[in-house]
Order: sequence, then structure tokens, then C-alpha cells
Amino acid sequence: MKAYMKGNFELLGIKSPLRRHLQREFLKNIDKKAPINKNLVKLLWNEDNREFQYLAIDYLVKVKKQLQREDIIFIEELITTKSWWDSVDIIASHLVGEICKMYPNLIDEYILKWSIDENMWLRRTSILYQLKYKENLDTRNLEKVIKANIEDKEFFIRKSIGWALREYSKNNKEWVRNFINNNQLSNLSIKEGSKYL
Repeated sequence: MKAYMKGNFELLGIKSPLRRHLQREFLKNIDKKAPINKNLVKLLWNEDNREFQYLAIDYLVKVKKQLQREDIIFIEELITTKSWWDSVDIIASHLVGEICKMYPNLIDEYILKWSIDENMWLRRTSILYQLKYKENLDTRNLEKVIKANIEDKEFFIRKSIGWALREYSKNNKEWVRNFINNNQLSNLSIKEGSKYL
């Protein structure tokens, strides 16, 4: 498991099905309407073993309807700390996606700035935050964040561009086809984005 994570994290070695089983009782007793316990999240985030960050994310996903506008700063801290695709992608698609639905002005204030940030994981988040929006996806914003990163050579950025396009193609093949045909995307982004075309 450590090798799979490129040696970036220590792990207890608990596989996902068992981890979910072990944390089920704890999460079941969480009051989804209570304020988010940020101290709990910070405590889990500061643990060395990666499984604790997974628990923190699962907890946040469960209480995401309680996110407040100012929580975007807290979320940004999680994205940029102990960063890897396994944490960032869920934070992007579930937490950032949710908070931007509730507070759309955060898109101009944060997301579009993240799309040109030095931090690659913030850029990846800006591309993936609409992943679960389906037909409600804002193509203008998707276009902006992709074009801001279109020349990036980073694997994780190219992959995320393709993933965002592929997911949206389930709802609007024509838009995705036109976008791919009219922009100089990397081969990886084209391959991923064209999967359902």
C-alpha cells in the first residue's frame, strides 16, 4: 500500500472494506445537522497514518451540508496539506463542489484563482470541483480552468482535464467533442476525455 502511494505516506495497512467497516459505527452516530467538528478533522489530519485522513474526509463528506462560506479556507488547507490524489479528488468533487453550489461567489473568489495557483493540487481541484454537477455543470468555468492549465506537463493535471471532460460527456457529448476538437489538449487528456464519445 505504501508503494502504491509512492512512499508519500505511512499506512496501517487496513484495506478500504475493513476500514469502512471499522469506522461505520462512529460515522453512523454523527449528527449530520451539528456544526462541523474542525478540531476532530485537524486531529485526524495530523496523524501519521493515511487511514486517519480517509476517516476525516469520510466524516466531512457526511456533514458537508453544514459547510459555511468561510470553510473554503479550511478546505484549502486540507487540499494543500498531505496532498495526494486520493484525498484531493474526494475533497474537490464532494466538499468544494458542495460549497460552491451553496456559495457560487466562491468560484470567482477562490476557484478561478486556484486554477492559476502554483500549487498543483489546487489547480487539479479547480478542474474537478464540478465532477458531480452533471447537466448543471457550468461550461464557461470548466473552459476557463482547463485553458489556464492546457499547457501544463504535469500528469495529474492532464489526467484531471481528461477526467472532467469524460464525466461531462455523459451529459453533453457534443460540447465535449467540440472542445476537444478546438483546443490543443495533451494526448492523455484527449484519451481520457474521449472515452464515451
